[in-house]
Amino acid sequence: MKEQQHIFTNKMLRNLLVPVIFEQVLNSLMGTVDTMMVSNVGSAAISAVSLVDSINVLVIQAFSALAAGGAIICSQYIGQKNHEMANKSARQVLFIITAISVAVTALCLAFRMPLLQFVFGKVEADVMNASRIYFFYTALSFPFIALYDAGASIFRSQGNTRGPMVVSVISNVLNISGNAVLIWVFHMGVAGAAIATLASRIFCAVVVLWQLRMDRQPIVVRDYYQIRPDGKMITRILSLGIPSGVENSMFQLGKLAIQSSVSTLGTVAIAAQAMTNILENLNGVAAIGVGIGLMTVVGQCLGAGRKDEAVYYIKKLSVLAEIVIIASCLLVFALAIPITKLGGMEPESAQMCFHMVTWITIVKPIVWVMGFVPAYGLRAAGDVKFSMITSCITMWAFRFCLCVYLIRFQGFGPMAVWIGMFTDWAIRGIIFGIRFHSRKWLDHKVV
Repeated sequence: MKEQQHIFTNKMLRNLLVPVIFEQVLNSLMGTVDTMMVSNVGSAAISAVSLVDSINVLVIQAFSALAAGGAIICSQYIGQKNHEMANKSARQVLFIITAISVAVTALCLAFRMPLLQFVFGKVEADVMNASRIYFFYTALSFPFIALYDAGASIFRSQGNTRGPMVVSVISNVLNISGNAVLIWVFHMGVAGAAIATLASRIFCAVVVLWQLRMDRQPIVVRDYYQIRPDGKMITRILSLGIPSGVENSMFQLGKLAIQSSVSTLGTVAIAAQAMTNILENLNGVAAIGVGIGLMTVVGQCLGAGRKDEAVYYIKKLSVLAEIVIIASCLLVFALAIPITKLGGMEPESAQMCFHMVTWITIVKPIVWVMGFVPAYGLRAAGDVKFSMITSCITMWAFRFCLCVYLIRFQGFGPMAVWIGMFTDWAIRGIIFGIRFHSRKWLDHKVV
């Protein structure tokens, strides 16, 4: 096909992908800076933040999946040029994600201590105390990050990725500035880091909801207090969002379960694994941005009835993601030692971290893309149950069971986490590759 025959020209793709990639990279970089700031407070602080964030990410990923479910519907309606139904679905996304996030926050606050004790077991007293403080403030931020995710997904479904990027840039600056002041000036430790995060998420939610009121876009949402539940539309949103939410939640639960094994290896191993997780997220986040953009592209293609275009763009953007993964892995590998030094890590933890990053740099470009990027396109087509089942099986069978076996029965250190991870990525890539080429994912009907 010639470029003008495609729904998205190369320029349109650049305008769509560059902001979302930049936003994802910036968020990950700021997360690294945030961790480096906290690490200077001490090993107990960084261990606490790492442990609590494993719970926080579980919740936030579930919200993100619900928002993505609504965005799939919005993007397909945009592809049909049906702006009325796109607006209706956007309002219901905001309604249901607000209701769920407020309920989750209430539960987390009510059962904060039992939850922390159940998940982390017997950790050192100073780590548990810091975890309790950090979890309190971050749980308060759940409704705000959920609303931001919903609003940002609605914007991306229209092809507008620049707006969420600008909000994210400002929010990250506020977060890091708040960290610097509260940690280093007022010496508030993990409480300072958590309060800065809460403030930045409140800012994100307020701004993105305000932007949705503007007339300059196909989807305009006003009079938020007048939104009433529409059972049929909410069911449709949940039918897409819940499988993705279960998939993401199972993934994070697996990480939590793995963390319980890593925590038995001591503070040095916990700190090494925490930093390695951050660096691994950093070297994959740009490619995840490609996947997020792919959902909008595939959704609009299928809404317009252009199945051949959906196939074309999954192939094209998978190649782009592979190039991005190679470049980002090499960059993170080069920065790994300077980052561990700037983070003030103990030499033993830093050496352990660098060893794991080296193996990630070798393996990830080989197996990661096929295991993750095409799946974004399949979800945008409504093939969410297959993605959920596949991801849950490979995660528990390989990432979790293999990791726990190596740590608890073979005496491996934290490198066992990544052996399990590599196996998961490889098997998942084979299964999703077969599914993509079968074209069965094109048989789903979303709107």
